[in-house]
Amino acid sequence: MSKRGGRGAIQVAVVATSAVRRAGLESLIRSRPEFQLAGSFGAVASLRSYAPRSDLDVVVIDSDSIQDLSLDPTSQSAIVLLTEVTDARSISRLLRSGVRAILSKESDPDDVFSAIYAVYDGLVLLSAPIAESVASVYRDQSPESESELSEEITPRETDVLRMLADGLVNKEIAARLGISEHTVKFHISSILDKLGASTRTEAVTLGIRRGLIPI
Repeated sequence: MSKRGGRGAIQVAVVATSAVRRAGLESLIRSRPEFQLAGSFGAVASLRSYAPRSDLDVVVIDSDSIQDLSLDPTSQSAIVLLTEVTDARSISRLLRSGVRAILSKESDPDDVFSAIYAVYDGLVLLSAPIAESVASVYRDQSPESESELSEEITPRETDVLRMLADGLVNKEIAARLGISEHTVKFHISSILDKLGASTRTEAVTLGIRRGLIPI
C-alpha cells in the first residue's frame, strides 16, 4: 500500500562506502524537488545508529557486501540497492532482509528514480539481469503451473484495468488510487504481460472476455 499522505517530499537517505559514489547519489536525490535528502552515510552501520531513521521513506544503498545489508527489521524505510551481486541465493536473502529494489551500479538515473518511486509505493523492482537470475530458479516447474501463475491478475491490477476500460489516463488512475504515475506504469506493464496483450485496448478486450471487466 502506498505511504503517500500529503506529507510532502519523499525522505531519502543514501549509503555508499565510496565518497565519489556517495556524492553522486546525493546529487541525484537533490536534482528532484519531490525528494528530500534526509541523510548520507559511509556505511550501513552508521545508518543503523541514525536516530530518526523511522522518518526515512527510502534508503538508497550502494554496496556489494551482503553481510552489511541486514538492516533492522523494525525500520519502515524501503531499500533500493545498487550492486553487482546477481546470484539467486544472495538476491533471495536480500529480499528477505528488507531490500525492495535491486539494480546494477551502472543503472541510469531514471532507473534509480523509478526504483525509488516503486519501493515508496510498496512495490518490488528488479533489474533485468537480476530478475533473470531469480527466474532461472523456477524454470523446472511444470508448464501448467507457469501458465497459471503468469495469468493471475492481482486486485490492484484489476482496478487499473477497469479504469483503462473507462478511458482514464495514467495521471487520472494515479490520482484515484493514491499512487504515483510510475507505479501505474508498472501495473499496466504487468497487466499487458499477464494477459499477453500488446496494447491497452487489447488488454481491455481480453479483460472483458475473461470477465475481469463488467459490461
